[in-house]
Amino acid sequence: MENFTAETPVTEPIALPAQPVGKPRRRKVKESRGDRIYYAITYIILGILAVLVIYPLYFVVIASFSSADAVLAGKVYLYPVDIDFTGYVRCFERTDIWIGYGNTIWYTAAYTVLSVVFTITAAWALSRKTLPFRKFWMIFFTITMFFGGGLIPFYKVVSDLNLLDTPFAIILPGTVSAWNLFMAKTFFQSGISDSIIEAAELDGANRARLFVSIILPLSMPIVAVLSLYYAVGQWNSYFNAMIFLNNPDLYPLQLVLKEILTASESTTGGSGETILEQFRLANQLKYVTVIISSLPVFCLYPFVQRFFAQGVMVGSLKD
Repeated sequence: MENFTAETPVTEPIALPAQPVGKPRRRKVKESRGDRIYYAITYIILGILAVLVIYPLYFVVIASFSSADAVLAGKVYLYPVDIDFTGYVRCFERTDIWIGYGNTIWYTAAYTVLSVVFTITAAWALSRKTLPFRKFWMIFFTITMFFGGGLIPFYKVVSDLNLLDTPFAIILPGTVSAWNLFMAKTFFQSGISDSIIEAAELDGANRARLFVSIILPLSMPIVAVLSLYYAVGQWNSYFNAMIFLNNPDLYPLQLVLKEILTASESTTGGSGETILEQFRLANQLKYVTVIISSLPVFCLYPFVQRFFAQGVMVGSLKD
């Protein structure tokens, strides 16, 4: 072994080239001719589908402030013709529309809160393997997804409970959806770790404290998904109101809109207006009320659209 002294020259370390800081560059894959043809065809198909979806909405908007004669004559295609705001003026003058608007907001809020509470609690119970008769309850809820009693037994149940012509006839029936229940159950089984539950139980948390303080804060994504699904479904619903309500003061906005659409097909000469004038006005109100009833959903959707995709992904998981 050689002896090194102070006079022995020391070799300097070799300087390595500086490594670039940041993410490594990805090599751009060269697209083949077949790939370009595939993407071109895909974009064309998506473009056609987008036009088929967007144009009816666009037509409703431009027809709402176009002249009724121009709309009936088929002159409205790409832009408003003979701009006329009579439909909006008459819509704001109708008290039944605003009463229906308030009823719909009340029904949607109450229905969404009750549905989310019942669905979350039932789904959490079904996700626990220690639940007594768990398989029986799973089969019980599954059957409701494929079989129903029909309209007459449904009406009979609501009638026997003295719910006819009351807001509860709209809020209570259908409060829990079996599909949403299983989606929430899947979320609890795949998204809540058993180690978190065991740690909370070791710290002395009882079942109520565990659910309120641990499970609910971790379940905000599925709560948002369920709230969105239940709210949109109730907002667009009118069938139960048409069957169970007779008092016009309890009608939701969708039922008021249905009557306006019906009035555009069958009108009677009354209130000093001819049949033609009533038909023209009803046709304008038809487009205006569609916009008014859809406006809250259109304003809300851009902020919560990611929850739609998240809900689909949650429902696609298996036990």
